[in-house]
Amino acid sequence: MSQAINSPFRYAGGKFYARKLILEHIPDHTCYIEPFVGGGSIFFAKDKVEKNILNDADPDLINTYLIIRDRVNELIAALDGEQALKERHAWYKNEFIPTNELERAIRWYYLNRTSYSGIMNPKNCYWGYGDKFSMRPENWGRSLLKTSHKLQGVEFTNLDFESVIDDAPDGAFLFVDPPYFNADQDKFYTFSFKKEDHYRLERCLFRNKDRLNFLITYDNSTVIREIYFWANAMLDKEWNYTISRIDDQSKNKSPTPEKASRYKGKEVFITNYAVQEPSIISNLELILEENT
Repeated sequence: MSQAINSPFRYAGGKFYARKLILEHIPDHTCYIEPFVGGGSIFFAKDKVEKNILNDADPDLINTYLIIRDRVNELIAALDGEQALKERHAWYKNEFIPTNELERAIRWYYLNRTSYSGIMNPKNCYWGYGDKFSMRPENWGRSLLKTSHKLQGVEFTNLDFESVIDDAPDGAFLFVDPPYFNADQDKFYTFSFKKEDHYRLERCLFRNKDRLNFLITYDNSTVIREIYFWANAMLDKEWNYTISRIDDQSKNKSPTPEKASRYKGKEVFITNYAVQEPSIISNLELILEENT
């Protein structure tokens, strides 16, 4: 057992608001693997198991995870006293040149926390810190400590997804969350995922379908539905959620959320194992006591 926490990062395409629905469809397992970990919302929301392997193609993201796992106190000390300022964001983005792994993590973390939607693509990494909706820098250390605790014993790799899936031990469960098929690759992702990569992923999963369990999440695409015709289950998932934020900027925090906004998410869940459907639409009321 391990405490459920929020991802330490802001991450475009993350699964924060779909966590409950996804967790309902994960079978029992002793080995958990994510070939596309990104912000890791599902890993951080679930219990750790005997073996946990998190992979991503982005070397700076993986380096930051490793620094948080192994050298969190150094990272916190380096960020102590930082302010969320447009000028500091521009300095980290354009002038600061890291000379070691710790400095790479400092730069990546600061830009991630202060960029619009956490987008880290150099062409679209712009200032996007909101006073009412972003975690205050003085709270970064607390978040990082919780994250480091959760990451102890977790294995990280920076490999192509095929290597991760083909080398996964028999019986492992994989949560597979690739970039959306119809997404603007150049806008949202640091490492683009070409159409051929989506087909390559399908072929890789198909050849491993009899020895691994996996849950894939995708945008609702006709092409994706067609190429995964062999899947055991293909579930249309739609959820309404209410975001009620407690203002992290307020000195006098109230336990009662001040405002609430309603949104809708929609994806297709694909599995190679049988699943039971608890409901067609889940309504999630989410109170974010720690801002994302």
